[in-house]
Amino acid sequence: MGQPINKSILGDNMNTNDYVKYLTQTFVQYMDQPKEQRKKLKAERRDNKEPFMLRWFGILPYVIAASVKKQKSKIR
Repeated sequence: MGQPINKSILGDNMNTNDYVKYLTQTFVQYMDQPKEQRKKLKAERRDNKEPFMLRWFGILPYVIAASVKKQKSKIR
């Protein structure tokens, strides 16, 4: 499931049969992997994922949090 999408299969004029074939192949490849390897890949994806705030809102929340923290430290 973590493999890149084959552009020849998923072109602009892809029909339903090709899509079902692609999904089936992807699912079978995933299920053929040992359970430990699937867990390892899932953990790697989770560890490499960016934090929620960065993924959804970009760097703006971090800038705001840093400025608020800086102002609080000036007050004290």
